[in-house]
Amino acid sequence: MRLLVVGRLSGQLASAVKMAMAHGAKVQHVERIDQATEQLRRGQGADLLMVDYNLDIGALIAANDAERIHVPVVAFGIDANAAEAAAAIKAGAKEFIPLPPEADLIAAVLSAVADDDRPLISADPSMKAVVMLADQVARSEASILITGESGVGKEVMARYLHTNSKRSERAFISVNCAAIPDNLLESELFGHEKGAFTGAVARRIGKFEEADGGTLLLDEISEMDARLQAKLLRAIQERVIDRVGGTKPVPVNIRIIATSNRDLGRAVSEGTFREDLLYRLNVVNLRLPALRERPGDIAALADFFVKKYAAANGVPVRPIAADARRALAGHRWPGNVRELENAMHRAVLLATGTEIDVDAIRLPDGQPLTGADGVTGDAGFAGRAAQTADAVARAHVGQTVAQMEKTLILDTLSHCLGNRTHAATILGISIRTLRNKLNEYSDDGTAIPAPQSGIAASGNAA
Repeated sequence: MRLLVVGRLSGQLASAVKMAMAHGAKVQHVERIDQATEQLRRGQGADLLMVDYNLDIGALIAANDAERIHVPVVAFGIDANAAEAAAAIKAGAKEFIPLPPEADLIAAVLSAVADDDRPLISADPSMKAVVMLADQVARSEASILITGESGVGKEVMARYLHTNSKRSERAFISVNCAAIPDNLLESELFGHEKGAFTGAVARRIGKFEEADGGTLLLDEISEMDARLQAKLLRAIQERVIDRVGGTKPVPVNIRIIATSNRDLGRAVSEGTFREDLLYRLNVVNLRLPALRERPGDIAALADFFVKKYAAANGVPVRPIAADARRALAGHRWPGNVRELENAMHRAVLLATGTEIDVDAIRLPDGQPLTGADGVTGDAGFAGRAAQTADAVARAHVGQTVAQMEKTLILDTLSHCLGNRTHAATILGISIRTLRNKLNEYSDDGTAIPAPQSGIAASGNAA
């Protein structure tokens, strides 16, 4: 994490800086708020500003906002009283750190504000396969496209790739292409020269230059305007960018990672995304499965979020009760990992007993968590089990053993989204036996779910 300290570097502040560095922060320092804005404008980026409460924090945030620089601020002060701390928060600071500093408080504030504590958790075989591929390509210079539904953890995967790359000691810069209006995104990415447009009071370094030597994440790339797509393609191909209003190209040395929750192939066919840009970005594709497709990750993620938010809120870590675990496993999680994280944060706050029971796990509207059939807790699982058993019994009456075996194999393969290895493990047979069976079914004209898609495809199944 990049930390910019603003204020006089006294002995107690120096101690706080050393504590921050001990927790992995890369620290820079200026004394005045105008120097802070100028440093950020020049591309000397920061993930967090730590500002003396005696300085005009409101003016600093306003100056940054005018430059469309949005970096969270925490205030610090020596012997500050409650009113002074409250004034700093009212001015826009996210937190207040009293000096002399406490190491645990420094660590907690850095973690809470920067939100870097998001490890890539993979307990399910389908997710482990994606992580294995990520490990293979992380140290390459290839552009990577990460796809998947909203909330599956695409940015977490991007940070994982950067951390394990040759560029890990340099900056990781993220730009949400969907959150910035088209008329501002060009300047945000490529920067601008003084006087390039109304309000351009000084040269502003864009995210491409800020990420020089490191990694640039283009989040939700599918939302980028077609004109900017052409400029991005040139930047990727030629490794140079043009600032808005600039007269000469600026070389950049970055690795591009892009994410999308849309089907970019369809966007190309619809004419909203450039095919040549897709080829440049999609050297390696990492598709993150939805949480409902990786049930083995649910318990591991839930346990992690319980520990994280218990620590953040200063409450004891309660284990998740058995009925709550069953309810978690039965929910479809349309919001994916992000929805699960929010649910466990609420559960940590709502739990009252020695465990986190099913009543503490609530949906955003306050309703209790339900399984796939809309019934809570054990009753939902019992009902589903009874319905499934009855349906299976009726469906199998009159079938031969061979027909039942074929139905079981194909249903299991569909459940595993075409993943042969996962299906073979569930069926308790070797991958070779499974492939032989699938080839036999394919020769008979049966459509076989294609690998990694769950979509039926004709032809050889191997």
